[in-house]
Amino acid sequence: EVQLVNSGGGLVQAGGSLTLSCAVFGFNIDSWAIGWFRQAPGKDREPISCISRSEPGRSYADSVAGRFTVSSDNATNTVYLQMSGLKPEDTANYHCAAGDACTYHGNTYRLRYWGQGTQVTVSS
Repeated sequence: EVQLVNSGGGLVQAGGSLTLSCAVFGFNIDSWAIGWFRQAPGKDREPISCISRSEPGRSYADSVAGRFTVSSDNATNTVYLQMSGLKPEDTANYHCAAGDACTYHGNTYRLRYWGQGTQVTVSS
């Protein structure tokens, strides 16, 4: 059974840091592109980052580039999103998802599986 399990969200002050996790079960993370998305209340879902073995490797949306870093650990089959310099506008529910490939701007093609999401709240 394929499962993506999100964790690591919480409440943090502006300027702070958090690391989100996406633990993957049922397939090897090298087999798919793993993307990160977020959705704030009343807003559309926003793709923010993606990682895969094929080009572009790692990519980011402009809104998070330079502040967020995506990485993976094959030993634990987990993908991480390290977030620093957090801003109140980063407040959202964050999900990971598995798809076919990454774009060069942090999006993921042909999404197939989703994590349940984890809430990040940044106070000013």
